[in-house]
Amino acid sequence: MEKKPKRRTRERILETALKLFNDFGEPNVTTTVIADDMDISPGNLYYHFHSKDEIVNALFADYEKDIENLLTAPGNRPQGAEDIWLFLHLLFETIWKFRFFYRDINDLLTRNRLVETHFQRILIHKEQTAITVCQGLAASGVLTATPAEIPPLAINMTVIATFWLSFEHARRPRGEPDIGRGVYQVMSLAAPYLQGEARRLLEKLSNAYINK
Repeated sequence: MEKKPKRRTRERILETALKLFNDFGEPNVTTTVIADDMDISPGNLYYHFHSKDEIVNALFADYEKDIENLLTAPGNRPQGAEDIWLFLHLLFETIWKFRFFYRDINDLLTRNRLVETHFQRILIHKEQTAITVCQGLAASGVLTATPAEIPPLAINMTVIATFWLSFEHARRPRGEPDIGRGVYQVMSLAAPYLQGEARRLLEKLSNAYINK
């Protein structure tokens, strides 16, 4: 049986750093801690990354690629209520995978120019995607919001989708959040405007995540 090739050291460094940043917060993890956790020398780590910021930037590039691909998807075809639920679920999963960027964002924005500029672009793209989703639902007749009501609704949905996991972490620091509940919180913002299939899906989510 052929042996699987060993993961490259650079990949292992990024995987280890992501786990440590998520578990303990990026400001509390040094390159020495990362090297110790991997049982490699600081010099070996330095060969691949000359500073912790280089590690953060590499992880941000991975996050940005994942999130941008996801945010582009809803504009490619008409969306139904089930499609929106799946999209939001995948969005929350991506945010959870790279959650330290959200928990430590204020600290990162003050000292990392790449994160500052690119995170702003991602927030704008999230808002634009939310508008596209709402407009698509309105065009299909399941969302009754007017053109004037859609932009503020999209902003509120963006805020909840972006920071709900951080809110849940503050409530239960040791627990893993129920992503389905986050999806419900976002969709519930549109509740006054939903009808038909979308309304029934929201009621189903309510029974699954709120009334249990």
